Amino acid sequence: MGPIKTKVHINVDLGEGYGNFVCGPDLELLPLIDQANVACGFHASDPLIMRETVRNCKAHNIVVGAHPGLPDVQGFGRREMKLTPEEHTSNIIYQVGALKGFLDAEGMELHHVKPHGVLYGMMYRDYDICKAVMLGIPEGIPVFGLAGTFHEQVAKELGIPFVAELYGDVKYNSDATLVIDRKKK
Repeated sequence: MGPIKTKVHINVDLGEGYGNFVCGPDLELLPLIDQANVACGFHASDPLIMRETVRNCKAHNIVVGAHPGLPDVQGFGRREMKLTPEEHTSNIIYQVGALKGFLDAEGMELHHVKPHGVLYGMMYRDYDICKAVMLGIPEGIPVFGLAGTFHEQVAKELGIPFVAELYGDVKYNSDATLVIDRKKK
């Protein structure tokens, strides 16, 4: 085996608490990761958590991406919702814009966008949903997604830089798509 030609970057979802509720060992993970996907308030997080998460990422030199989801705090963004394309696009603009405000306040750049939970799954199964979501991504910002699906196809069609990812903590179906449980097991 020859030398490794490309570094594998580890990205983790952070800031997924809400109010006084903490979800995950965010501070313990920061020294171990390269990239953070920060929840943007619809499936989890709130303004104070977003601000604290961005500041913690800055202190550890971690690049930050937006982790927008469906407007489903109670279900943690794991329940499918029927929305119009305009709603999907607007929801992404809104959530990414919220995170961008906190990044701007800390002098940080938005690194990427990685949709959350069932929205991610809806996008790789439905071309129109995928396109509507991606139309909400700021120009020039990469999207993280599942290779060989509508994620990659739509990103290419729209000229959005695409970063293929894989999951070490999620089960896969026989067709190489993710098993997105309604409740994390």
